[in-house]
Amino acid sequence: MPLVSVWFIRSALLYLLAGFTLGALLLASKGLALPPELWRWLPVHLELLLVGWLVQLVMGVAYWIFPRFGMTPQARGREGLAWLALVLLNGGVWIACLGMLRDWPGLIVAGRAAVVLAAACMALNVWTRTRASGISAM
Repeated sequence: MPLVSVWFIRSALLYLLAGFTLGALLLASKGLALPPELWRWLPVHLELLLVGWLVQLVMGVAYWIFPRFGMTPQARGREGLAWLALVLLNGGVWIACLGMLRDWPGLIVAGRAAVVLAAACMALNVWTRTRASGISAM
């Protein structure tokens, strides 16, 4: 498995742990006398699980499993784009979460823009690895 895929998947598992922990706290607050301000963390909980865990896991597995044509180092595409996607995605999640907690819409937009750029980097990377199957459409 390529090193960048390993880091995507490890990061995704850390977000899963953080998201489940935060979700458990939110659930416990319904039955325990925890402060109601804890519910301000609900958007962060969703961000951690949907973007931090799910999108990151998909990107890591996609980079690993998309077809390779040839055994050259370039067979997986430009690895630098995958690393850039990893950095942009994680930075975007952190920036968006900070914006959600501080109630700064500009930070949320900046975080989302970083996530979109990460998706674009990954799409550029795997675009060259897709080929037609050779079966013509009828």
